[in-house]
Amino acid sequence: MSLRTRTTPVRPHRRGLAASVLGAAHRRPRRIAMLSVHTSPLHQPGTGDAGGMNVYIVELARRLAAQGIEVEIFTRATTASLPPAVELTPGVLVRHVDAGPYEGLKKEELPAQLCAFTHGVMRAWAGNRPGHYDLVHSHYWLSGHVGWLAAERWGVPLVHTMHTMAKVKNAALAEGDTPEPSARVIGETQIVEAADRLIANTDGEAYELISHYDADPAKVAVVHPGVNLDRFCPGPGGIDSGRALARAALGLPPDAFVPLFAGRIQPLKAPDVLLKATAILLEREPALRERLVVPVVGGPSGSGLAKPEALHKLAARLGISDVVRFVPPVGQDRLAEWFRAASVLVVPSYSESFGLVAVEAQACGTPVVAAAVGGLPVAVRDQVSGILVSGHDPADYADALHRLAADTSLAARMSRSAAGHAQGFGWDVTAAATAEVYAAAMAEHRAARGRLRSAHV
Repeated sequence: MSLRTRTTPVRPHRRGLAASVLGAAHRRPRRIAMLSVHTSPLHQPGTGDAGGMNVYIVELARRLAAQGIEVEIFTRATTASLPPAVELTPGVLVRHVDAGPYEGLKKEELPAQLCAFTHGVMRAWAGNRPGHYDLVHSHYWLSGHVGWLAAERWGVPLVHTMHTMAKVKNAALAEGDTPEPSARVIGETQIVEAADRLIANTDGEAYELISHYDADPAKVAVVHPGVNLDRFCPGPGGIDSGRALARAALGLPPDAFVPLFAGRIQPLKAPDVLLKATAILLEREPALRERLVVPVVGGPSGSGLAKPEALHKLAARLGISDVVRFVPPVGQDRLAEWFRAASVLVVPSYSESFGLVAVEAQACGTPVVAAAVGGLPVAVRDQVSGILVSGHDPADYADALHRLAADTSLAARMSRSAAGHAQGFGWDVTAAATAEVYAAAMAEHRAARGRLRSAHV
């Protein structure tokens, strides 16, 4: 099996990480309950708390449904106009649960609404026959607590995906960012103990679960996220033609050097590093200003909401407002155009469980300059499909950008390699590997219940 979707034992540096092995007799689930408390799969990524996790849930659910597994996604209702249930695609139903006020509720305030959310999930389940769900898959720690109770009540296994971890984020905080609270650390520790399976995006994340949260290695399965290769791809005629068409559609000069940031604007994602690197680059190469365009695509999120204009003010202080374009969050099809139009995607994050945008950009034929953190060393092949940077010194990012701006042959070679590298990250493979994790969790759950019944006979 490919390294990208491993469910066989994982032992990097003989650390003993392990994942489930699916036996031939293991039954796949017919229907699962998927939980996403704090962000809806219907929300546009790049707005509010919507980001890579939204894309992950939508794409995974769609591909599971295509493989014969029905998915019902429970999420918190954020407006009164939403119907109780929306069919996202055949086999995927999004259920809206009333829990707290529709608007104005911050993510930090959601733990107080978990009881109400759990009640809504239980009410929906009560309208079905016993055995309606074969498994619960929760995303992020808030959902994990609901999933923990639901799985125990329904007598089914719980599979949990962290997406981000408080201890990991707190160990690499951006300047001025707010640490995750101890309540979250405690909550994540409880979920790690309760879950039947934990899905990690990379070997590194699996090791973090074990080293930081004392996860049982036998419960950890590594499954890399995927990319929608139909949407994120070079345009008609190949990389160069696709870039020219995308630039024409977006109003960008055909010969511009375009380092792009795409994501939520918050200290964790470090868009300020790109702006500071841009200023350094222009100090070194003043002539580059004539053909430099730096798009920042996304909206303030999380702790970035405290100072929503901070990035605009930084660009003004650095004297680069003339080359920076701030673009509101866009839909996935438009985002693919931005990726195709860019010379390079810059991902200077302080923490990334995987870095989905990095793979999406590469699938469009765009190399990536990224921080060597979290899952980004898996998402980006250093010196092949992009350049990994240790640390967050803007001068180092300026160096990497200068290499690509000055050496067109290097940029072209990395563009071709990026498109090829991304082909190994299709969502169909991710969904199939996830279904194997589900099946193994169900088999072990049945066996454990059988042993318990035998012990009471």
